[in-house]
Amino acid sequence: MSDPITLNVGGKLYTTSLATLTSFPDSMLGAMFSGKMPTKKDSQGNCFIDRDGKVFRYILNFLRTSHLDLPEDFQEMGLLRREADFYQVQPLIEALQEKEIELSKAEKNAMLNITLKQHVQTVHFTVREAPQIYSLSSSSMEVFNANIFSTSCLFLKLLGSKLFYCSNGNLSSITSHLQDPNHLTLDWVANVEGLPEEEYTKQNLKRLWVVPANKQINSFQVFVEEVLKIALSDGFCIDSSHPHALDFMNNKIIRLIRYR
Repeated sequence: MSDPITLNVGGKLYTTSLATLTSFPDSMLGAMFSGKMPTKKDSQGNCFIDRDGKVFRYILNFLRTSHLDLPEDFQEMGLLRREADFYQVQPLIEALQEKEIELSKAEKNAMLNITLKQHVQTVHFTVREAPQIYSLSSSSMEVFNANIFSTSCLFLKLLGSKLFYCSNGNLSSITSHLQDPNHLTLDWVANVEGLPEEEYTKQNLKRLWVVPANKQINSFQVFVEEVLKIALSDGFCIDSSHPHALDFMNNKIIRLIRYR
């Protein structure tokens, strides 16, 4: 057996063998470690490759086993494909193409389930009536919660490109609030009568907007209408067997399905 070789890939260290690195002789790695191409060294004498270190683990495992093993929630397929193209491991490139076809077929049939909750609470705030004269005021505030689950990761990404939080005077995509690729929880408030703009920021009250319509969502009815527009345009339809019609009409539960 050959001595271990340590690689520094984008700052991440991997230890493997020469046999593994040259297991596909026609690849760039095969050329690099068979002496056909020059290699660079880092300050510790390790072979240095200026590429993404995180996804290299999947490439190295493929060199070891000739099998593509990815976690179920893997979200960096595009990056891995570009890295496989760089290293020119042709069997890996073909395995990734097959995997993407498999994922595409799985995405065609999907389910979307949304549970909605709403309550009213009192918000207290100060109002500036004159220079250095403030008064304490309060108002009722509608608070909304939407718990969204979909078997289609791509649909949740689409939804995230349409819905935005308004916070600190700026719009930010809800995509950053994805708990996992299939689950999204939204919390927001309606406009509060008499509440100064700076109080939304001070009390961390987020409002919800839909783009490109640039419409603020101040009720569940508007939220449901906008989500239905997005879902129906992506091939979903209302599941007539679930939930109960009364729950749907009361905007408590929404369930849609897609068959392709």
